[in-house]
Amino acid sequence: MEILEVMKERHSVRQYSDQKIEEEKRGKLQQMVEECNRESGLHIQILFDEPTCFNSFMAHYGTFSGVGNYIALVGKKDASLDVKAGYYGEKLVLAAQEMGLNTCWVAMTHGKSKAIVDVGEKQVCLIALGYGMTQGVEHHMKELKEVCSCSENMPGWFAKGMEAVMLAPTATNQQKFYFTLNGEEVSAAVKGSGFYTKMDLGIVKYHFEAVTGRKVK
Repeated sequence: MEILEVMKERHSVRQYSDQKIEEEKRGKLQQMVEECNRESGLHIQILFDEPTCFNSFMAHYGTFSGVGNYIALVGKKDASLDVKAGYYGEKLVLAAQEMGLNTCWVAMTHGKSKAIVDVGEKQVCLIALGYGMTQGVEHHMKELKEVCSCSENMPGWFAKGMEAVMLAPTATNQQKFYFTLNGEEVSAAVKGSGFYTKMDLGIVKYHFEAVTGRKVK
């Protein structure tokens, strides 16, 4: 399936069934995690059959149920950690979606994870993973002119990239980012303030790059 179609199909899911993730899919996801870690220097981990993290007051407050698997985004504390976590986390989210699995980015509404966080590292975020009770629903989108410098007469490749960007999940659906097209060069930055805006920036950068094959500064 084309990556843009995968992005259109993927929505946040908070309620999961007790269906186990098959060994073949576990192996593929684990291999992808190792590749992402090699490429990024992160310490991402997948925890399968581990229901205790989401069996907590905070998880129930966040309306999560049945979560028995999750991805922990962990890495060395530095200025680039949040952006990298968002970028590579979303790469895994879309890979899971293509396998028929569902996901949800989870910032604070979970209990203590079983991920290993070494000295000098930080756990940025978790991603719930499994077979959803539903496929989720579409999120609200801002107007294109609010999030990019070139909302009219844009080149076809840039328009496709921005279509992908608008499909990206962001914390509390805030979409606090701004893309600028200068000739052939694309840059993106956080616009405004809010929770997890740098991680969101990494997520939207991945969406743009995955669809266009062009780097975002």
